[in-house]
Amino acid sequence: MFSSTREGLALALPAAIFALLLFILPVGILLSEAFQSDDGWTLKGYIDFFSKPLNQKVFLRTLKLGVLVAGTAAIIGYAAAFSITNLSPKARGRVFGLVILPLMISPVARTYAWIVILGRTGIVNDTIVGLGLSDTPIRLLFTETAVFLGLLQLFMPLMIISLLSAMENIPRDVIPAARVLGANWFQVFFKVILPLTKEGLVVGGTLVFTGALTAYITPAILGGSKVLMLETLLYQRVNVANDFVSASVIAMILIVMSFTANLLLKRIATARK
Repeated sequence: MFSSTREGLALALPAAIFALLLFILPVGILLSEAFQSDDGWTLKGYIDFFSKPLNQKVFLRTLKLGVLVAGTAAIIGYAAAFSITNLSPKARGRVFGLVILPLMISPVARTYAWIVILGRTGIVNDTIVGLGLSDTPIRLLFTETAVFLGLLQLFMPLMIISLLSAMENIPRDVIPAARVLGANWFQVFFKVILPLTKEGLVVGGTLVFTGALTAYITPAILGGSKVLMLETLLYQRVNVANDFVSASVIAMILIVMSFTANLLLKRIATARK
């Protein structure tokens, strides 16, 4: 037993050293800049960051959009996963292929597609003007709604895949049994489906929330300078202002928010166990 453990550690050691030298150490050095000053270690960088109204607004917007995207993806994901599990094996494979198909397309191409849909001469505005709902095109791009739709379309497949994997492990006779015993669909979901798929919800919620927080391409294209998020603000601090201290603060905030979301989801998932 001990020899096998030592062999496993020996095999994992090169990968651990590689990750330490090329990822953990550089990231640690970068993040430590936010705590350093001429007087030593300090929290001045964080105090200065949150003291500015623009940074507060960007932080709250990023948190709000992350929660909205993750929550909406969970609602749609449960409906989609439940529908897919009730299909025949052949149809299930085809639909699952359609779910993962967007993941094979570049996020840049998927985001630019929203310009065709939401632009002033896009499909949505052409429909609105054609139906007489407005005399002039409505500004849909460079709004929080556009960023929300882009992020939702970008990360929703991850939620569906996570919930589908968890839902396939539910015994086939559990839901019919609950219905026979008089439970309505509301009770079936909260008393049967949700408790048995909490682990999938934790994984999917973490992936979607973290992805929405750290995405750059979609907010930059669909939000521009009018809808700044932490990731686009980070880019500006590094490439425009050359302010690596503020960039380190933003990076640390993103990491803390991601880990906090994962811990909260795990706490909720185990609250009733």
